[in-house]
Amino acid sequence: MPKGKSPEAKKEDKADATNSEQPDTNSAVNGSKEPRSGENGFANFIKPKREDGGFLFRLYKAYYDEFFPSKKENSDEEPEQPRRALPAPFDAPPFPTGEYQGYPLIGVPAPDPGQYPFMKALYGANSAWSERIKDSRISFSGWVNSSGNWSTARNNNIPEVYWIVPNRYELDQLVFKLERYPDTVQTDHIDWGFRIVSLYGMDYRYTMGGGWGSDQLLKHNLLYGWDPTEVYFNIYVPYFLGGTDIRVGRWIACPDIETQYSLDNLMGTHSILFAVDTYTDTGIMLTQMINEQWTVQAAIHSGTDMAPWYRGSLLTGAAGIRWVAQDNNDAIYAWLNAINSGQFRHFQEYGVPLGHENFNYVVATWQHRFSKDILTKTEAYYMWERNGELGGTPSLGPVQPFGGGGGDGTLIPGLSQSYGVLNYTSFAFTRKDYFTLRNEWYRDETGFRQGARGNLTSHTIGLSHYFNDVLVVRPEIGYYRNWTNPNFDNGTKNGVWIYGFDVTLRF
Repeated sequence: MPKGKSPEAKKEDKADATNSEQPDTNSAVNGSKEPRSGENGFANFIKPKREDGGFLFRLYKAYYDEFFPSKKENSDEEPEQPRRALPAPFDAPPFPTGEYQGYPLIGVPAPDPGQYPFMKALYGANSAWSERIKDSRISFSGWVNSSGNWSTARNNNIPEVYWIVPNRYELDQLVFKLERYPDTVQTDHIDWGFRIVSLYGMDYRYTMGGGWGSDQLLKHNLLYGWDPTEVYFNIYVPYFLGGTDIRVGRWIACPDIETQYSLDNLMGTHSILFAVDTYTDTGIMLTQMINEQWTVQAAIHSGTDMAPWYRGSLLTGAAGIRWVAQDNNDAIYAWLNAINSGQFRHFQEYGVPLGHENFNYVVATWQHRFSKDILTKTEAYYMWERNGELGGTPSLGPVQPFGGGGGDGTLIPGLSQSYGVLNYTSFAFTRKDYFTLRNEWYRDETGFRQGARGNLTSHTIGLSHYFNDVLVVRPEIGYYRNWTNPNFDNGTKNGVWIYGFDVTLRF
């Protein structure tokens, strides 16, 4: 008999091999024998069949793990990361962020670059180049956000934003983000970072800044467009007080409760107040952490939503301060967001008279934590401008049902003022669900921001549900009204009801 295993041993090996070829419907993708939560025939049908493979297989596996996690994976808790700031006041999820308003936050750990499917798939190669990507801390991520609404308006929902087209499903945001966070928790060496964000969709109409591809909106009045919403480089220097961040480029303006990116908002829509303030600044911003409670900021930029090379730009100052209570239950974040001549920028563009808004304003937010599950955020601002135009920055393109177009607007001589107050109050009732009440009052004395003078209010309630870390759905219903003049649906209605929902998928 030749050397080798006994017939009995060969039979055992054959049985083992036969068993290993059978699908294990109770095992997790990572080989765990723990049964899956919510395992069903469909999950078994789409389950990855092998543990190795190329990038597309690993990307598919990352999404599969999100939608069909094992009980073991579901119960895992991430360890607390070191930080030099006060603890995060609430949990994220369910809330979009666990931090009080502040941008950038020094002493707070950077997000895990490998927490979402695309980077998981890159890291999963377990090769020399994937290790180099990990070591670089450079990450690529993004999301797609789409919404549908049912409205009592026929033409548009303006001045409600972002769901401006009524009774339709639209692509709001397709976002690609390449970035590197500097490590601001450590205090022994200088570090650096950058962010490049490309946004395509209907929401570009609000993020667009003059000179940043603005012909799409200001010349052609396109419903959909592309915007490089953030393009900046920053350096962190740890040696003075709590550390210094120096940022150069285009960044999201401070310090609103709401933000331009769908994933960072408590609801799918935005307030009337948010519709007409600064979206981005381009320039230089310095952020200085004094200690874990106090941060001060100062900036020089080229004007509200204008690039330095844009015809309407001018040198503009800005400054802010952030305070967090020692008990971590309250925070105030206040800015003089723009200070310059405050004159509307009238000029010739595309061979015709046009212009760009150039308001000055002060804005502050106060946030209070009742508990980790209940929070309230209040924002107020006062805005002023001289010799403005009805409705703000004009666009030259054709007049469209969804708004915009038609060229230069009606001149408003002298001083124009607007001011308002906004509140979000949110209640988390599971680790994946919260609901939000949003109420606001806003006054535009001349129509230079809203297109019609008057007192405006909105009252909205919304629910957010996270199926997992990559998919969120947010239904909501709200009533929006100008109590003084018809201001909705192209000036034909005093108010509108809007019900809708949005869906966001990360990658």
